Amino acid sequence: MPMSWRKLEGEPLKEDILIEIEKALEKEKGNRIKVCIGSDSQVKGNITEFASAIVFLREGRGGFVFVKKYVTERNFTIKERMIEEVSDSIQLAYKVCPLLDKYEVELEVHADINTDPNFKSNVAFKEAMGYILGMGYTFKAKPEAFASSYCAGRVVS
Repeated sequence: MPMSWRKLEGEPLKEDILIEIEKALEKEKGNRIKVCIGSDSQVKGNITEFASAIVFLREGRGGFVFVKKYVTERNFTIKERMIEEVSDSIQLAYKVCPLLDKYEVELEVHADINTDPNFKSNVAFKEAMGYILGMGYTFKAKPEAFASSYCAGRVVS
């Protein structure tokens, strides 16, 4: 069952995510903004929790985050789970892209996948990178993928 969008601190957003994003971008006019989208997941027994984060960075002035979480009982291999995270992020990026273009906001898609082959998540690195770049988005992986690793990760940990 999906949870509603909320601020990272826990306060629920009152309107549809696209309306909330547009209100935020309107409020931030005059600031140089970059948006980073990332997702993370955590296996807990026989369920898997997924979370996505939309991070708004104000150049030199901090930022703020919107997050959403959902739970599934589906079993995933590590590779399937990593690709599911990336897919969640890409779907979200695709949905918000027209708004970001309207406000001339740069977008990055972050994957919670390690570039180091010694880590399990690396099994999906090439596919994730190809998926994100193939959709025309800027790609970031660990350790630069803070939207997924830190922001979304806080919601599922």
